[in-house]
Amino acid sequence: MGDHDQDLAGRLRQAGIARGDLVGLAVAPGRTTAPVGTVAVAVSSDAGWIVTADEVAAADASLRPRWVTWSGETAARLCGCGVRLATSWDIAAVHRLLFGGWLAGPGLAWAAIHGLAADGVPAHDPGTLFAGMPSPDEEPVGPDGYLRAEWAEGGWADSESRLVRWACVALGMAREQEAALGKTALGKTAEPGAGVRLATARSESTAELLCAELAADGLPVDLEVAGRLLTEIIGPRPRNADEATRIRAERDGLVLRHAPGGATADLRSPVQVRALLRSAGIDVPDTRAWRLEQYAKVHPIVAALLEWRKAERVATTYGYSWLDACVGPDGRLRGAWTGSDGAAGRMTASAGLHNMPAVLRQAVIAEDGHVFVRADLGQIEPRVLAAVSGDRALIAATEADDLYLPVAGELGVDRPTAKVAMIAAMYGQTTGYGGQAATRMKAAYPVAMGYLDDADRQARAGHDLRTYGGRLVRMSSGDGEGVPGGESRARVVGRGRYGRNAVIQGAAAELFKMWAVTVRARGAALDARVVLCLHDELLVHVPERAAGAAVRLVGDCLAETARRWVPGPTRFLAEITTVKCWADAKPTARTGQPADTVS
Repeated sequence: MGDHDQDLAGRLRQAGIARGDLVGLAVAPGRTTAPVGTVAVAVSSDAGWIVTADEVAAADASLRPRWVTWSGETAARLCGCGVRLATSWDIAAVHRLLFGGWLAGPGLAWAAIHGLAADGVPAHDPGTLFAGMPSPDEEPVGPDGYLRAEWAEGGWADSESRLVRWACVALGMAREQEAALGKTALGKTAEPGAGVRLATARSESTAELLCAELAADGLPVDLEVAGRLLTEIIGPRPRNADEATRIRAERDGLVLRHAPGGATADLRSPVQVRALLRSAGIDVPDTRAWRLEQYAKVHPIVAALLEWRKAERVATTYGYSWLDACVGPDGRLRGAWTGSDGAAGRMTASAGLHNMPAVLRQAVIAEDGHVFVRADLGQIEPRVLAAVSGDRALIAATEADDLYLPVAGELGVDRPTAKVAMIAAMYGQTTGYGGQAATRMKAAYPVAMGYLDDADRQARAGHDLRTYGGRLVRMSSGDGEGVPGGESRARVVGRGRYGRNAVIQGAAAELFKMWAVTVRARGAALDARVVLCLHDELLVHVPERAAGAAVRLVGDCLAETARRWVPGPTRFLAEITTVKCWADAKPTARTGQPADTVS
């Protein structure tokens, strides 16, 4: 065990742990006999200690091991103790990478890595007479090879000895996951690309640390500006239910005043809206926005209806109740974050953080003395397609700031047509204008199109796919078997389209998250913090004095990420600007070339 008078870093070194080595970690949630913030670390399958969160922080700073956690909940608990780890190995995140899907609890993750059937994972029975009573000598693994339900569902924190044992189990799990990443399928032949998959697993894990910090820090929002915007869009804050009804009726009236002959309708009913439009001479099969936009100049009721819908969305999803519930008195909008959506692996957030209407972005304003560094990846999916497929002709096109221009030249079409052709190829459009344009892509970029077509065929057949970084995208029944026969053609074709796009969207998500966690790590020296990850966009909150350095740093991090993630000549670009408000159309400061691109 070593000398307990040593600091944690010294004890870890004495146990043979060096920088980057895996160390098991478990943090008590505070609802059990172990006090909140009690931490266990493990250096082997049977050796570990109880320490404090502060000791973990000090060891992280001086030694920098890779801490093994069961899920992002551990990072969230440590954030609550004021501890932010540099790196981690998140068992749940790596399980989703290896086995796909969203569910990634300890019992399921354990079963999957040990080749045990998912439907055999035991469930805890809280009705048992002695349920919940700790058994200090009980092992976490039962005679059937599964994790005991009582352990997996929280019993691991019933005592300090269990907490240490749980950290030991986590360490063993991480080592088995690490070994599995180097194989095509668990226990089968090794294949090239293990280094990329390992790097992806590490960045996906660290993305969970970033998610915990995004949830803790929140997005800066000016409450006064937000309130003023809501008043302009949906009316003043109602004082009671009657006033809310009156304000809603007034908002509806802005549409109904254009109705011929005083016709009326419930604007929230598509059937009644269609009838209302027919009374104005507009007959449409549905009331989708893109369809109505075609009639915006035909009759004023259509334009008014489209504007009403924008306000209604704000009123129902982003109104005063949203402001009260999600924005704290400190002016920070907080929601729950996760590093993977369980499908192709995109980051997700609650509290409207990923779907905030553009008009409300005017309220997202950097705090005094700070600015935002806003960075948008440019044409990311076609550039990712070039990289992961290895199509030399398409890779050559990525040298251009605007990739669609050389593609247009290669296809012999104008730029808009080239863009349609590229999008159609990645989304599997085979009919109409997009389908016609996509056929030209096969001749110009056969390797890239072959990559997409192969994913399409595999998905149609019900075979699971893997992204460039190794994420399993499920297309089968979930047990390794293909989907049952008798499906409609439309369903099969739809699955193929999803598959061809998922391998690109998933790889783009992997690149983005590796970029985000690199910015997180490198930005600490500038006191720059990532406050939003929105698909292909990063928003970094940074002291104004460090804005120029932060712009350069974010660009350098993209270049570093590209070298690590996909070594080769593919060029990735980002427009990087400094703004005071998220909605600012123009930067308040610029560095680099006029287009502010980095490669």
